[in-house]
Amino acid sequence: MLKKYIIERDIPGVGGMTASDLGNAAKTSNAALAKLNGIQWQNSYVTADKTFCVYLAESEDAIYEHARLSGFPANKVTHVQMIIDPTTERQCDLARTAA
Repeated sequence: MLKKYIIERDIPGVGGMTASDLGNAAKTSNAALAKLNGIQWQNSYVTADKTFCVYLAESEDAIYEHARLSGFPANKVTHVQMIIDPTTERQCDLARTAA
C-alpha cells in the first residue's frame, strides 16, 4: 500500500527558475521515477528556496532512492498521517448524528 509523504527539498533560487527550467526539473524527476516501482509524484509547491513535494510511496527508502537517482535533495521526509480539509467538520457532525 502506498503511503503519502511530504518531501522538503532545499534548492536555493528555485522560485526564480523559468518555466523551461522547471520543465527540465520535472523531466529529470520523471526519468528517475520511471526506473522505480512503488512511488508516484503527485505535485510540488515551489517557494523561493525550497520545494515541498507530495509523493505516494511504499516506503521512505523509495523516496530517498528517487532523490539519489534524480539528484534532487530530500532534506526532510515526513509521512502524512491524516488529511483534513474544510469538509472534516461536516464529517464529524455526521458521525455524531449517526451515533
